[in-house]
Amino acid sequence: MSTTGSPVPEDDHREASALGASSRPLHEAHDLAMLDLDGVVYVGGHAVAHAPESIAAAREAGTGIAFVTNNASRTPERVAAHLQDLGIDAGTEDVVSSAQAAAGVLRERFGAGARVVALGTTGLVEALRVAGLEPVGVEDDADALATGYSPDVPWKDLMRGAVRVRQGLPWVASNTDMTIPTPYGVAPGHGVLVDMLRRFTEVEPVVAGKPAPPLLEETVRRVGGSTPLMIGDRLDTDIDGGIAVGLPTLLVLTGVSGLDELVATPAGHRPTYVAPDLRGLLAAHPEVTVDGGSADCGGWTAVRDGGAVTVHGGGEPIAWWRAVLTVAWQHLDETGEAVGTDGLVPPAAD
Repeated sequence: MSTTGSPVPEDDHREASALGASSRPLHEAHDLAMLDLDGVVYVGGHAVAHAPESIAAAREAGTGIAFVTNNASRTPERVAAHLQDLGIDAGTEDVVSSAQAAAGVLRERFGAGARVVALGTTGLVEALRVAGLEPVGVEDDADALATGYSPDVPWKDLMRGAVRVRQGLPWVASNTDMTIPTPYGVAPGHGVLVDMLRRFTEVEPVVAGKPAPPLLEETVRRVGGSTPLMIGDRLDTDIDGGIAVGLPTLLVLTGVSGLDELVATPAGHRPTYVAPDLRGLLAAHPEVTVDGGSADCGGWTAVRDGGAVTVHGGGEPIAWWRAVLTVAWQHLDETGEAVGTDGLVPPAAD
């Protein structure tokens, strides 16, 4: 990480465009696991399968755990209470949100006591107060404006805030997530609002959440760790965010990003590791052997066949993903086109 100097584990060697490998389980190779929440730990009011026991096992082994979320709508106290309701050990000190990161950016820029228009929920307002800033209304004198996800911000307040930003009021956005996972499907996220305001105001906000650096930098400052690992379900926020600050990353396939997105991911935006679920934190990630257009890993063989990939063999699901993605990325790097995914059926994680 550029601000912490945390190294990649010694056995995580790879070419820039390929997956990393670790002969040790990741929770042994890293002293801090930074977990995104939505789609990784829970979706709505339910824990993601295998998440609670995986987190508990990593803690038991001495790995630090931090819960990192772009969701600025809830306070750390509410997030920790929700995690505890799901059977996950968590304190408020373990939770770091994009609202807290936004408050840190604003305090650093404008100083303690700065007046900030807060267009968001209690999570954003409380983060500003804890940072020594003064949340104010949209019509009040202010030094800056902050926005965060909230389905309840009145349209009239958004209109007034947009006009003020267009007239020169500095703007910090908690995150730019275009979608959020919900129990009823993928829904519009705060990034949709940010995009609308950006186009109207012709102003580019300072962004605090992933993939921008402030949130992950804030997490390491608060929680500590010399070899952090960023874990998420989204390529465009969690993985790009970890890459932006020089951290190794683990993509779990329990949320937004899946096979179609992965095979089309260009070099420079690829995760270090991939796993079907959070049990990938407790697993080793074996080497892939490449021979021309084929890749072997843990009993699976993936072969490029024109613009498609065929797979045979058997073994752990992690190894299937590693073999398939190796040849898929090889094809993408050579041709500029993603392989087709028809007929590619990942093995059941259980």
